[in-house]
Amino acid sequence: MDDEEADLREQIFHNNVREQIIFLLLFILLYLFSFMIIEKFRRRDSDDYFTADEDEVKVYRISLWLCTFALAVSLGSALLLPVSIVSNEVLILYPNSYYVKWLNSSLIQGLWNHVFLFSNLSLFVFLPFAYLFSESTGFPGCRGLKGRVYETFIVLALLGVVMLGMAYVISAWLEGDRSSLDALLNLWTYLPFLYSCVSFVGVLMLLVFTPLGFVRLFGVVGGVLVKPQFLRDLNEEYYVYSFEEETIRRRINTSLSTGVCYISPEPTYPDRGDISAPANPNVSMSKGSKNPSPEGKETPLLRLRNGALQAGLNERLQKVVAMRKEVEHQRKTSSLQRNVVYPLAMLLLLALTTITVLMVLQNILELLIGIKALPLSTRQFTLGIASLSKLGWAGATLEAFLILYLHAASLTGLATPMRALRMLPRVRRTPLARIIAVCALLLAHSTAQPLLVKILGITNFDLLGEFGRIEWLGNFKLVLLYNAIFAATVTLCLASKFTASVRRELYNRFKWVADNFTIPEDLSIPKIPTVGTRVSVDRTVIVTEKTESNDNSHLKTE
Repeated sequence: MDDEEADLREQIFHNNVREQIIFLLLFILLYLFSFMIIEKFRRRDSDDYFTADEDEVKVYRISLWLCTFALAVSLGSALLLPVSIVSNEVLILYPNSYYVKWLNSSLIQGLWNHVFLFSNLSLFVFLPFAYLFSESTGFPGCRGLKGRVYETFIVLALLGVVMLGMAYVISAWLEGDRSSLDALLNLWTYLPFLYSCVSFVGVLMLLVFTPLGFVRLFGVVGGVLVKPQFLRDLNEEYYVYSFEEETIRRRINTSLSTGVCYISPEPTYPDRGDISAPANPNVSMSKGSKNPSPEGKETPLLRLRNGALQAGLNERLQKVVAMRKEVEHQRKTSSLQRNVVYPLAMLLLLALTTITVLMVLQNILELLIGIKALPLSTRQFTLGIASLSKLGWAGATLEAFLILYLHAASLTGLATPMRALRMLPRVRRTPLARIIAVCALLLAHSTAQPLLVKILGITNFDLLGEFGRIEWLGNFKLVLLYNAIFAATVTLCLASKFTASVRRELYNRFKWVADNFTIPEDLSIPKIPTVGTRVSVDRTVIVTEKTESNDNSHLKTE
């Protein structure tokens, strides 16, 4: 009996060690991938990294490591549901295989628990610490790295007190029966509650950006792939860029050979188009320009003078050469890729979006009838018992692809406001503060992604760990309203996308007809003659005359 208990304890120990090793290997892979991404975008200059102060270098490195950790956790959160669905199907297909014995329910459950814990720590501790640490200067009399650490911890503690106080007030406002002294002292309950609030904001954010991303994906894929000949004439674009390049080179050579630093005669065409487009504001408003733009407007390129003209022409030449080379490279693509790959990619995007909308509509009907339960889940899930889809492994694979497609669409939609707010990271030009903000935004977005998928009914896989205990997931009206708004928004966005060209053409036609429609004076409608009126018609002129006779009236034509 003692030997059996010892063997059982030894097996549990080995299973736990194996799971921790698997978690560590997965985290190392995600961390390395996140580090490569951040290294590609972070800025490399004296303001951020290359500085003579060793303390600044250490602060920058520590903050960068924390950002990399948060980005790795966000990637793991985005892969939670696809990995869990695929693991379940693998255990069903190969239940007795020796190579998948390490894949079990305990491993997946532990993965969900680790992602939930690390996402909370990253969102509420690590990223705020990274920002405060990078902005700290230390206390008077205690400068250096040690003083900056003290300042960061004190500010972070004060911020934590404020956040816990806000969480207690919101919790007491929502649930009055829990607003007691015991609830105030139980600090551990606030972390899931704060995460619940953040996840709710993230799900609302996905409700806006995911339908927008569905539409934007068509444009992104269309920009990456080469369109067919009937949609885009690459030969014409190549000749346009070639002629413009030759024109700019001729202007530069003429300016260098003659010493004339202005265009004579001055261009008379409107200030629009590529060659007459406004140049860089830093160039046009330079000191060498003797023709400043009135009212603070940017000066067109060909109206610049002296060094501003030379700099603007050289800058425009570089852009034209780059675009000509890109079009020349696209001209070399095969006809099979242009005429087959592009239509198939567009049809695939349309099919995935249509399937998503149909699954959301099915989820709405099942919620109304009562067939499907709410996303709130507290029961223990056992991996490898039954397939999650009625179509078997094919349906589960489709669900995994739809989840990744939703994630890609939401990220594409999120890039639009980030570009408008100038928060979009740029290669080798992104400062540390912007990296921290982007990592926080991606973390909130990724941790809300499993909730979005479960609310929309894309998969039947239950949310494990603390993800399934978020209280607002049990609100029937909220879940039903979310599904209805999502389906209606996606449908309207797709309809607007595919009918935009038709609506624009109809608007232009009606506008042209309205602008050019006039009634000629010669075709004015004549008045109907009354009794006692004499009308004489001379080809195109109608003259009416009064007659003195009140008995009869007649028409006399000349």
